[in-house]
Amino acid sequence: MVRSLWTAATGMNGQQSNIDAISNNLSNVNTTGYKQQRVEFEDLTYQTYQYAGTPATEDTVKPVGIQQGTGVRVAATQRIMSQGSLQNTLVPTDLAITGEGFFRLLNYDGSYVYTRDGSFKVDSNGQLVNANGLRVMPEIILPENFDINTLNITQNGKVSVKVNGENDPVEVGQIELYRFPNPVGLHAEGDNLFKVTAASGESYAGRPGIDGFGETRHKFLEMSNVSVVNEMVQMIVAQRAYEFDSKAIQTSDSMLSTAVNLKR
Repeated sequence: MVRSLWTAATGMNGQQSNIDAISNNLSNVNTTGYKQQRVEFEDLTYQTYQYAGTPATEDTVKPVGIQQGTGVRVAATQRIMSQGSLQNTLVPTDLAITGEGFFRLLNYDGSYVYTRDGSFKVDSNGQLVNANGLRVMPEIILPENFDINTLNITQNGKVSVKVNGENDPVEVGQIELYRFPNPVGLHAEGDNLFKVTAASGESYAGRPGIDGFGETRHKFLEMSNVSVVNEMVQMIVAQRAYEFDSKAIQTSDSMLSTAVNLKR
């Protein structure tokens, strides 16, 4: 009887984690480059009273065993790395990726971080940076007296811009993308950034549109890949599962109360 209380409690805890992930997805429905999270569950250990195959007689065995489960736990929160929709912003420094790949940025501590958020800016040194001032790597440095409205980034990542007083654009750099053997193994740092882990594998670089790398889309941003409708359905399912577990606890409590009140 006590086991059912604890078993149902693990189910409530698991569904609470599910609701937390759904809430985070819905909170980031307009976050540039955000990738949806999915909670995955696995059953806990079993208490075995009888193993399948236990001899029943001299000539027969039990075809099935007797086991009692002890509940559920969260096994993983996996990122869904599907393509988000593109939004045309008309901002000269905005850049989206269609297909596989990440932008690389230089973190404050000298390490590299990766992102799908291409809402870049130009700092006081003419360098292409993200909203927090992290530099795009390889560095893209615009020349003095450049005209920001003439900035152009091709689908294969070549960056060019015109200098005031000159007619011909100047090529100033090359955008590179980075892929991973297991991108869902990246560690989310917040601020739309990911870090390499042992699970993700080391990054390898390539130019956009070549060897399976995605292409760059100038003056576009990749939006979140969260589907509000799907998240609302998942929320209903999680809520009902939470209610089922709470009903199991109430039923177990009622049965215990009946047992306690047998002798009055």
